[in-house]
Amino acid sequence: MYLFIVSNIIYGLWFLSEVAIFLLLRSQKDDKKHADKGSVYLIWVVFLTSIFSAIYVSYLHQFQLSANNEIVYFGLFLIILGVILRLLVIKTLGQFFTVDVAIRHGHHLKKDGFYKYLRHPSYSASLISFIGFGISLNNWISIILVTIPIFIAYIIRIKIEENTLIGYFGNEYSDYMKVTKRIIPFIY
Repeated sequence: MYLFIVSNIIYGLWFLSEVAIFLLLRSQKDDKKHADKGSVYLIWVVFLTSIFSAIYVSYLHQFQLSANNEIVYFGLFLIILGVILRLLVIKTLGQFFTVDVAIRHGHHLKKDGFYKYLRHPSYSASLISFIGFGISLNNWISIILVTIPIFIAYIIRIKIEENTLIGYFGNEYSDYMKVTKRIIPFIY
């Protein structure tokens, strides 16, 4: 019962953090918009569908990662770690972070901190939370159902975002792309 309560509290806080980010960090009227192409809504549809599918499958089929609860606690830890990292990345980008693809007035390319290594560290942090969620359900299929679709949605979003950034920053962003990975350090 204790684990069920703790899990649901962490899931709820994770979900609320994402809703708050979505509601509070949208572009403003004076930002250059219309580049998002609905990708923010795609991410939310995939986000919700993946989570509910993963939960549903975890109740139907027992493809456990482990027979003990330590794996669930590890998954919950990853959710918390992902949320904290995501909030830190958002804070680091500051006023230039928006949930929809937009260029803000005075926008400059951030290349330090998390952005020294990854072009999209916010998505990396989010993926950590999703992987943690799948692990916390202690189900192999749930991990796949929650991780692969989100990864694909982020790839679609990244292409849209990077086209916008190349259009605005030109060679500066193209050069930056040559020295950083997208969302997985040293790999992709």
